[in-house]
Amino acid sequence: MKDIRKFRRSFRYAYEGLKYALSTQQNMQFHFMVAFAALLLAIVFELPKTEILFVLLAVTLVVVCELINTAVEKAVDLAMPDRHPLAKIAKDVAAAAVLVSAVFAAIVGMIVFYEPIDRLVRQAGTAQSELTPGLIWTLVALVAIMAIAAQTRFSARRYLFRPSLLTAVSFALSTWIALLASKTLVALIGYCLSVQLTFVLYEKKERQLPSLAVGAAVGVAMTLLAYYAVQYW
Repeated sequence: MKDIRKFRRSFRYAYEGLKYALSTQQNMQFHFMVAFAALLLAIVFELPKTEILFVLLAVTLVVVCELINTAVEKAVDLAMPDRHPLAKIAKDVAAAAVLVSAVFAAIVGMIVFYEPIDRLVRQAGTAQSELTPGLIWTLVALVAIMAIAAQTRFSARRYLFRPSLLTAVSFALSTWIALLASKTLVALIGYCLSVQLTFVLYEKKERQLPSLAVGAAVGVAMTLLAYYAVQYW
């Protein structure tokens, strides 16, 4: 009985640690959102079991490294409240572990999702005869108007999911590049630029992470909806 209670306490403490990291660390929130998107894509693309295991491995490694990084930061702050070169080294090394795991996860994602995305991009580029530059720019402007309207509607600070205008327009343009170019490498370059803009806004604290993520989702979803609506009208 004592062993069962001890196990329950240890499980509860571990859960509280995960909950603390997820509620206070923005990097952990970002990793969880990316992990959710990766697993959702794995289901949508019906990846084989081996590739899903690689995705799970990459996701788990990033989350574990982020948890260790958070623990190291708090322990160093407790032991050395003042600035100290050794404290900085400890934090930097822990952050480097997260960086290495994130790079590994990015490489796994590029390898695993490249072929499904390549097929999707090639299929999307088979019918483009009715698309004109004026129509495309009008649809991009529509995405911007919708993002502005959503920001106005949810202008109160308590709404964390106000879509970011810049990320909405940026991801809308990247999606149009992917649809029109019909080349996976070009599509990836376009999305990399949008992701880079998202990181810049995130680092400058211009928008919170949920706002940036919702803006990106709005841009991609509205562009795909408009594209396929034009094709099937």
